[in-house]
Amino acid sequence: MKKILFLVAFCVLTLTIKAQTASVEKTIFNIQTNHLGLWLNNETRLTNSLALRSEVGLALGPVSFRLRDKQSIFVGMPRLMFTLEPRWYYNLGKRVENSKSIAGNSGNFLSLKTTYNSNLIFRTNNNQPATLTVIPTWGIRRNIGNHFNYELGAGLGYAHVFKTDRWPSYNQFAVNLHLRFGYKF
Repeated sequence: MKKILFLVAFCVLTLTIKAQTASVEKTIFNIQTNHLGLWLNNETRLTNSLALRSEVGLALGPVSFRLRDKQSIFVGMPRLMFTLEPRWYYNLGKRVENSKSIAGNSGNFLSLKTTYNSNLIFRTNNNQPATLTVIPTWGIRRNIGNHFNYELGAGLGYAHVFKTDRWPSYNQFAVNLHLRFGYKF
């Protein structure tokens, strides 16, 4: 009987320790880049599977806005971007069970990416409008070695383009497709 109780206690303790290790990291500072820009971000743990990502970046990307006669034009301009993104890493426990690393928050995630694209840095004669996007996103994050990582994400959401002197405000669909490579400090 003592052997059975010892075996049950050992199994419960092992499962408890394993469950406790399946958690996002307390805080991560990261710099990421791709062919369109550079971002500095921080992920802070809220719960074992939920992290809040805050980010500031400078990106060159296509920005569309409507002309007064309902035509759209596309302009590639550097934008200063601010992002707040709660991320739910939903497969950390499964990765631990399969002996895969979760270091640096390696895992699959669902998030609500909220980004303000400002027009603070580069003002041009077309007075490019600022935008606010809210995009539910699915993504993966994986580490390459101790410090390097990559991230892939996709989502479809909502964008609000703010009124300027030359452009009216309007709403439209927004797409988030990103592939970034980073360095974790």
